[in-house]
Order: sequence, then C-alpha cells, then structure tokens
Amino acid sequence: MKQGFSFSLPLTIVFSAIAFIYFCTVFIFIDRWFGLMTSPGIMNAVIFTGVAVMCVFNYGFAIFADPGWVPSSFMPDIEDSEVPIHEIKRKGGELRYCQKCSHFKPPRAHHCRVCKRCVLRMDHHCIWISNCVGHANYKVFFVFVVYAVIACIYSLVLLVGSLTNDSQNDEQQSSDSFRIAYVISGLLLVPLSVALSVLLGWHIYLILQNKTTIEYHEGVRATWLAKKGGNVYKHPYDLGAYENLTTVLGPIIFCWICPTSRHIVQKEELGKTIHHFLATVSQRAFEAVAASDNG
Repeated sequence: MKQGFSFSLPLTIVFSAIAFIYFCTVFIFIDRWFGLMTSPGIMNAVIFTGVAVMCVFNYGFAIFADPGWVPSSFMPDIEDSEVPIHEIKRKGGELRYCQKCSHFKPPRAHHCRVCKRCVLRMDHHCIWISNCVGHANYKVFFVFVVYAVIACIYSLVLLVGSLTNDSQNDEQQSSDSFRIAYVISGLLLVPLSVALSVLLGWHIYLILQNKTTIEYHEGVRATWLAKKGGNVYKHPYDLGAYENLTTVLGPIIFCWICPTSRHIVQKEELGKTIHHFLATVSQRAFEAVAASDNG
C-alpha cells in the first residue's frame, strides 16, 4: 500500500466526472431511450454498471497500490549468474546509483521527483492517480484505461441514441430539463473518448515493444546516436509481441482485462520481486541479443 496518500484536486475531478457520467448515462440516456425498467434498459444499465465498477475498482487500485519502490537495502550482485546483464552509467561505466535515495538502481528503475523514491520499471508519475505508474501497478493502470475508454464510448453512443430517439411529446421537456445534462455530458465525453483512446493506443504500443514512456524517449536518443555511429539500436528488453504482453498482463489471456496481478510478487516479498525481475528481464534480453547475433 502506498504511503502518504492525500485526496488531491485531480482525484476529486476524476471521481466527480465518473459519478456525473454514470448518473447521466443510467438515469437519463438509458431511461429516455429504452426506459429504465424495460428489458433493453435493464440490460444496458447492468452492462454499463459492470464496466463502471471495473473502471472505479482499477482506478482505486492504481491510486493506492505500491508502484514498486526500490528498497534502500538493494545491492546489485554482479557475481549472480542469474543476472547476466547490469545497467551502467553512460559516463564512467559504473553501476547506476541514485544520489537522492543513496542506493543503487536496479535496471529500468528511475527516481521520481514527486514521490521522492526510486520506482522499478517506472513509466511516469500520473497526477490523475496521485501516484507513480511502475512495475507493480502498471497492469491495473492499463486495465483502468481500457475500461475508461469502453465506458466513455458506450456512454457517448447512449447519449446520441437518447437524443435521436426522444419522442415528440418529450421535446419541450427535454429542451428544458435535460439540456444542461446533455451539453455537459457531451463536452466531457467527446474529449475524454479521444484523449483516453490515444492514451490507450500509446500504451498498447509500449507494451508490444516492452518499453516504458521513459525508455521510449531514451530510445529515441539511443537510436540517433547509434545511427550516427553507423550502428543499429535494438531495445534490449524487447522479447517479441506475445512475450511482451504476458510480461505485463500475465500468462493467462482471459485475465488480461481483469485486475489480477498474481504474476507480480507482492510488496512483502519485494526483495524476491527485484531479484526475479532482474533475472527474468536480464536473461530474456541476453537470449534475445544472442539469438539476433546468431541470426
């Protein structure tokens, strides 16, 4: 569990938007299109409620989950045969060391200036969850975005259907009583659907490449430097699309959109988590590089 949680303005905005969109979708859009107590109305209300519950559950988990703090006691074991690859500084060739946390950094770990901690496989610090997105909570963050996109598009379809199917007798009532709800919902849902869809597409790309947002930007510079030197840069942790997916979402396909993280070792075994993480990514990266060299 994350320490030092405080209910910030961005969290208030997100929870308020979720509550407003849910209320308008169920009690206005569905009710005015199908009738809330009809079979189609009940079916759509149940489905949308299920999507909303999954969205809120994953959002809450992303807020409160430990993203994968690196313990101050971490020490790299350069003689460990299970970890054949260690990241080093660009200058000097020394093992990466965080001056702010006063401990060594595992591969793919970065220091968050907001949380003031080093995070394993850090992607970014997200103000909308008031937490870092890292190794331990990346899946639930991604699954939250998936359900948020589904909910926004679903609600937008119901909004349009409700508007186009208003009966002639309700036109005056609709223009007077529900106009504000329709306008505010439209102003929320259209930009949210676009922005969240772009965010979802971005993270699908990152997962398929086994990159973080930080590693993507580092890779742009590394690619330019390699090209300048007549070499070809290859991301060392790219294991292939399917292996990359299972690394983040888990080995069971049917659980990819579920908030399960059994493939992520919990905080009380964080030392084992880091060792397992290093052994896995290092060995797989080592094998990938060896295979490309042999090919």
